[in-house]
Amino acid sequence: MSTLLTTLAAGAPLAAGWSGHLWWLRRRLDTARRDPLTGLWTRDGFTRRATLLLRDPQAVVVLADVDRFKRVNDTHGHAAGDALLKATAERLAHFTARDGVAGRLGGDEFAAVVIDRHGMAGDMLAVLGSVLARPAAGLDPAVHTTVSLGWARAADFPGETLPDLLRRADEAMYAAKRGRAGVRRAGLGSLFATLAGRRAGRRGTSGGVAA
Repeated sequence: MSTLLTTLAAGAPLAAGWSGHLWWLRRRLDTARRDPLTGLWTRDGFTRRATLLLRDPQAVVVLADVDRFKRVNDTHGHAAGDALLKATAERLAHFTARDGVAGRLGGDEFAAVVIDRHGMAGDMLAVLGSVLARPAAGLDPAVHTTVSLGWARAADFPGETLPDLLRRADEAMYAAKRGRAGVRRAGLGSLFATLAGRRAGRRGTSGGVAA
């Protein structure tokens, strides 16, 4: 018995060391999957978490694109553009904090997955669009833009994966941008998201917010 206790005692520091090392590696991986500007998950980190959430049929996939972002950068400078991205990310993270995940896919494009427990995604996203359109704190009020949102309910497209649903949300988002709707649901008018509409969106066509 004493030999066993001695062996266990000798191995305890090694086990603790490995546990600490694994914890450190996990933290490093999480840090690497965070966008350095906004703190949101990068595409890889977002994909891992969003895929798990999509096991719930009440999941909703959201894509958000900042309107006229290039104009903000060109007119007010990249520091103003970065502040606008940070404000957008912070508000989106707050929206998903309880039951979802948010990520920055690149540039001025963001994505989120939330669980719509009460079937009120349209109303919630209309409110989110209004919040995202508020001027960022500390910036000149002239640095102002809106955010176009497209969303897809997983239950509407059984069997589709995250890339499929992101594509549908993307089409809806550009339909919203082109139609000055602010928010649009996939499957309801997404056919209007033509190539011309996407180009118009990239040039900065904007809109208000509608449910």
